[in-house]
Amino acid sequence: MAVMITEECISCDACASECPVAAILGDDNEKNPYEGEYFYVKPETCVECVGHADTPRCADVCPTEGAIVWDMPYTTDFEEYYAAGNEEGKYMIREHKKKGLMLPSVKAQSFMEEIGMDVRESHADVAASF
Repeated sequence: MAVMITEECISCDACASECPVAAILGDDNEKNPYEGEYFYVKPETCVECVGHADTPRCADVCPTEGAIVWDMPYTTDFEEYYAAGNEEGKYMIREHKKKGLMLPSVKAQSFMEEIGMDVRESHADVAASF
């Protein structure tokens, strides 16, 4: 992953159509662990717009401060973090029929290396980073 949507989200739908990899689920989607509350970024799909834009496009269009924040990179270094989050219901990581849970060891994602771990760990507002 790399970005996540918080409860500050007003479900305006501005971000979903901007995502180049369709990683954002609406609040009415059954695969959204926060169904009925706010939008959700699938960590196994999000690429922080690396290769698509200079900054995460979802944050560029989001009208709500603090609704889109940094999360840890979706890499094997953070496999336990995402596995635990999936078990706790924080994430709803897709399960492939043959490959199993799509954790970073199955398919790691691109991320903005210039974003420091302190920024990610604090879940800082993505828009404030640029």
